[in-house]
Amino acid sequence: MIRSLLLASAACALAFPAAAETVAIVNARIEPVSGPAIPTGTLVIKDGKIAALGASVAVPAGAKVIDAKGGVVTPGFVASSSNLGASEVSGVRETRDDGTGNALSAAFDISYGINPASTFIPFARDGGITSSAVVPVLSGTGGGAHEHADDGVVEEMTAGKTGDGDPSLFGGQAAFIRLKSGASDIVEASKLAVTVSLGESGARAAGGSRGADLILIRSALEDARAFASRRAAFEQGATRDFGLSRLDLAALVPVVQGKTPLLIRVSRAADIRQALKLAADEKIKIILEGVEEGWLVAGEIAKAGVPVIVDPQADLPASFEELGARLDNAARLNAAGVKVAINGSRDFNNLRQERLNAGLAVANGLPYAAGLASVTLVPAKIWGQDGKIGSLEVGKLADVVVWNGDPLETTSWPLNVFVGGVEQPQDSRQTQLRNRYAATDQSGYPPAYR
Repeated sequence: MIRSLLLASAACALAFPAAAETVAIVNARIEPVSGPAIPTGTLVIKDGKIAALGASVAVPAGAKVIDAKGGVVTPGFVASSSNLGASEVSGVRETRDDGTGNALSAAFDISYGINPASTFIPFARDGGITSSAVVPVLSGTGGGAHEHADDGVVEEMTAGKTGDGDPSLFGGQAAFIRLKSGASDIVEASKLAVTVSLGESGARAAGGSRGADLILIRSALEDARAFASRRAAFEQGATRDFGLSRLDLAALVPVVQGKTPLLIRVSRAADIRQALKLAADEKIKIILEGVEEGWLVAGEIAKAGVPVIVDPQADLPASFEELGARLDNAARLNAAGVKVAINGSRDFNNLRQERLNAGLAVANGLPYAAGLASVTLVPAKIWGQDGKIGSLEVGKLADVVVWNGDPLETTSWPLNVFVGGVEQPQDSRQTQLRNRYAATDQSGYPPAYR
């Protein structure tokens, strides 16, 4: 029974949708995100891209017509930080490829372990998500206040061995995926950021102290600069000893060169200030994730031009570094001029919370337009994908969702989901389980029990 269900799930995940065709979505409220809403209009998809949108756009001859019946059309939602495709069952070590042990640190590349047949990818699409950043977690720290329940088992459930040199402080390198059904490779980009933690998680990784964490991070960046300038000498053994391996140093070189950002997971206001100071001193780009006390230093974050990824549900202190958490954190950050991306629970099976979290932020003062941008254009910009996705503009890839109502409301859901102009199947392991056990025959039992 289990084997047949797993085979059916895999078939669902790998089912090839129809090829891209010309589609006209009519009678829709169109939310371009990059511009004002179109109360009633038409959006045309052709050759996998957005060909036209507006209030008076004509339907091309031969196009497939989808009548939205007053529903809402948005860009496909972007998960700002997740382990989608890199982790399947939180308590099963063999299914977790979202963290590494001490054998690697900054060099760990999460893209190599992404599974396009993950049963959670169709589930994410059912929530309107068409792309996602896949971001590694720091192994061996047991998670942190800014992380979610699934990450608490990382220490026990990711492989690795203790190595020599400095402690492993960096989680690895992030990737970006688009949720195309049937694709053999869904990775759009890799090595997009190197992750590191400050605060309680970083202190644990460094041996128990925030100060040690920051000193070791600065030392690692200094080593990466020295390695980059004297790589030939390093290969000949003619340099001083470094605290990281050759692979980890090489992964940090684009960071110190300002080409690749450092994604810093941080919660407390004082630690956020340390992150901003680190970026200024080292002349590196950073992204902040978590930022539960960000509202306390919103002006400083805005002045530094640093984007943030927040979870608006994080309003009850889960630790001492979250004592200032509050529901209007996203609204206050936005009001100060910070670019805010909103995340759902970052674990694979709760990405549907993203749009609901955006709705929660809107209910607590975030302007609606900013709420919609926080799950579309802002995360696309953070991950360097805004030239292709994140808004409804002519020439961009047709990652498009048709909703039966306001996408930030709990009572709305997607009616049609397009990735690259191809309509995606609306089937998942969850719907298969429902169908398998919901229907009964004359005996009163579902077929699975016969």
